[in-house]
Amino acid sequence: MSSRTKLTTTYDPERIIQPIYTGGNVALDRQGRILATCLGEEALLTDMGTGELLARIEGDGEVLTTLSLTPSASHVIACSRSLSMKIYALQPFESDTHLINASLLRTLKPHTTPVVTAAVDSTGTLLATGGADGVIKVWDIRGGYVTHTFRGHAGVVSALHFFEVWATEHGNNTKSNKKRQSSSDMRQDATTTKSHDLGAAFRLASGSEDGKIRIWDLAKRKSVATLDSHVSVVRSLDYSADSHIFVSASRDKTAIVWDARTWKSRKVLPVLESVEAVGLLEEGSLIYTGGEYGRLRIWSVETGREVTEEQEASGEGDSIVHVLRNSSQKFLLSVHADQSLILHSTASLSKILSDTPTEPLPILRRISGTHDEIIDLAYVTPDRSLLALATNSEDIRLVSLGSSKLNSPSATSASYFGADVALLQGHEDIIICLSVDWSGCWLTTGAKDNTARLWRIDHASNSYQPYATFTGHAESIGAISLPSSAPPQNSPERTSPLDHTPPFLLTGSQDRTIKRWNIPKTSSSSSSRALYTRKAHDKDINAISLSPTSSLFASASQDRTVKIWSTEEGEVQGILRGHRRGVWSVVFAPKDTPPISGENGPASSSRGLVLTGSGDKTVRIWSLTDYSCLRTLEGHTNSVLKVLWLPTTSSSSSSSAISNAPASSKRPPLIASAGGDGLLKVWDASTGEVAATLDNHTDRIWALTVNPDTGMLVSGGGDSVVTFWKDTSSETAAKTSAAATQRVEQDQELQNYIHRGNYREAITLALALNHPARLLSLLQGVVDTQPQEAGSISGLKAVDAVLNSLSDDQLLSLLTRARDWNTNARTCMVAQRVLSVVVRSYSAERLAGLGKRRGGREVVEALRVYTERHYRRIEELLGESWLVDFLLGEMEQLVMAGNGEDSEDMVVAKGGGGRNVVMVG
Repeated sequence: MSSRTKLTTTYDPERIIQPIYTGGNVALDRQGRILATCLGEEALLTDMGTGELLARIEGDGEVLTTLSLTPSASHVIACSRSLSMKIYALQPFESDTHLINASLLRTLKPHTTPVVTAAVDSTGTLLATGGADGVIKVWDIRGGYVTHTFRGHAGVVSALHFFEVWATEHGNNTKSNKKRQSSSDMRQDATTTKSHDLGAAFRLASGSEDGKIRIWDLAKRKSVATLDSHVSVVRSLDYSADSHIFVSASRDKTAIVWDARTWKSRKVLPVLESVEAVGLLEEGSLIYTGGEYGRLRIWSVETGREVTEEQEASGEGDSIVHVLRNSSQKFLLSVHADQSLILHSTASLSKILSDTPTEPLPILRRISGTHDEIIDLAYVTPDRSLLALATNSEDIRLVSLGSSKLNSPSATSASYFGADVALLQGHEDIIICLSVDWSGCWLTTGAKDNTARLWRIDHASNSYQPYATFTGHAESIGAISLPSSAPPQNSPERTSPLDHTPPFLLTGSQDRTIKRWNIPKTSSSSSSRALYTRKAHDKDINAISLSPTSSLFASASQDRTVKIWSTEEGEVQGILRGHRRGVWSVVFAPKDTPPISGENGPASSSRGLVLTGSGDKTVRIWSLTDYSCLRTLEGHTNSVLKVLWLPTTSSSSSSSAISNAPASSKRPPLIASAGGDGLLKVWDASTGEVAATLDNHTDRIWALTVNPDTGMLVSGGGDSVVTFWKDTSSETAAKTSAAATQRVEQDQELQNYIHRGNYREAITLALALNHPARLLSLLQGVVDTQPQEAGSISGLKAVDAVLNSLSDDQLLSLLTRARDWNTNARTCMVAQRVLSVVVRSYSAERLAGLGKRRGGREVVEALRVYTERHYRRIEELLGESWLVDFLLGEMEQLVMAGNGEDSEDMVVAKGGGGRNVVMVG
């Protein structure tokens, strides 16, 4: 009779989309490929072309205040609130990977206060740090020592910038501070200049919160100029050697252009916004600014006017906090307050005319530093190549699920797994829920602005446009649903889903009503009217789900009930009562779900099943026949926020392997639940037992979806992490089966070796298979061999030879088994024989080396302790044997004396039973 094989359900995290930036400094190398970002206390290095994480540098427990990367990407310098500065050397790993090894060179304490700003020079050899104490220090990066210390600022140093002044310009600056020279002296200086190579004088510009800018000469170690025109914090500085101009920007809503020869103000640009970043472009003819309005603006140095057309100001979260310029790739990287990074092309700047307004810089791509709290997610597009994320904002982010291109030509046109593809903008408040139709071409969203929107997703044409707006709810929309049933084969709706909208839309709101909307056939900017409105619950509505045939829908509410409605009439068909807290999620079972028995026996589920998750930490399965609860699944330690049915059939390799398995090992219907405890659980719906517990989140899991084609499970939560779980049940079953088969074969092989007397192969295989019982039986037989071979320690010389030629790993494994045997008096003789062979066969140095290996010291110590105990027991037995010998000797003498002297007093009588009894009188 064959045993019943149980298929184990396993999931492994195949891919992860995680944050790379949560605020702070951002740096780029000279080639524009390696991006250095701050992630709390950690520093990350990311490949801009592939999105691959190159290195993760752990912090010291305190948030990083500055992060700098040398232009050649040879060093990273990180300063934290712990007043420490760490310098790391970057080297690629020797293996054939793109990863970078960051080794700590030294840890320094640069200032008595936290470092507020830092800058690296163009050569990558000098680092300037500015602290809250107003002190500026210049460091040699490779040497780790201070080369300059500048004092002069009265407040926090807020901006630093290295630049080089060429000899001719340096000479003009010097002459402006002296008396005019004679013409002969000037000719002599010109001759001297031509006879020597032109050199460069290094300068360091610094700005502080008092609005003053100081220019420091590194050669003379003093300030050569003080620029005092700003009235607020100086945030950014830049210099152009081509036009000999210097530009500064401040939170006083101005940018000032300075003549680098005389250090006089040439122009004041009225930016009219708090400026956080400024820089020079096109050989100093143009200036870019970025600030609180979140828009990059281009200005003409010649006229002092803005060149770009007027742009609408964005929200506070979109304000620009930093801008990086990369000349080799011709782009600007703007860093925004919402932790997003945007690449702007500068290729068209050469065609800009100073007197002609031009369009804003085109956006090449977006990079989400963090997705914030992920509230909901869904697969979109017919091939499920994009993922839509609702990220605690008023926009929907579409990210790519395509494969990474390791040889992407540039960072500006990269398309890789997790890359931002588009941003759907239109809502005015946070988006709470979303739903997608069967085709993945139509996406609908509900938000706190009391509206729902329908989006048309045409990924092939890179078109992601709003199609319709639904207005009518009085409060936030917390539940939304589109029909998920596919139209008939060969129908126009099936062949061209982009040209045919879903038939209707359902929404549920905090105003406790449910609305059904008919979707217009043509796109319209005006809002649509609801077909019907129903007062559904007594509290907020959290979820809506349509049945596979779209004839019914379910609504879940905080009033602890779930109601089943008819889709056409909007009438209640049944109410599911039983949860003790609000219900967060509800979903209908797919059509092909097999019948499920209830806790009290078989139950009819011909009309279908409903799955719910509640704040009472339970998952329940309900029957639509009598609206009764079939099973209650308990296991979460916090609220169950999302539930879904896992597909029973798919085109994945895992499912094909399962379908070919025997009937006794086929997978039962499975459901998945996500909880506020950060755990994802997969349940066997037929038994109510947990099949697998998945843990990769550190915060509550709000969002959960599954790819119907591949069975890929996707979860997203409050930790900004999106995890893609791959069903590895078939792989696990195959590995388990292969391991079991191999185990049986090796066991038989071991038995054959023992039977033939091949002790070397038998002992080696027993150690490799970790079979202590088989090894003990083998060695016990050797120890009990009679007669034992002369000169053998164990009993057989062949076994001695095997034990004398073991590797360190095998020897340590053997001693581990001998330690276990040595603790038992019945098997200690085998352990002592083995230990005797080992001690006499191996040198003391090699045995001492075993004690340095992992676990070796404990093994040796246990062997010593129990061996001493055995010897003490033997010594005690030996002492007791002397007492027995003494007593026997005394008794023998007593008997001898009695036979000679008192024989007349001895009477021999017959005892009962016929035995002779000697009585001494």
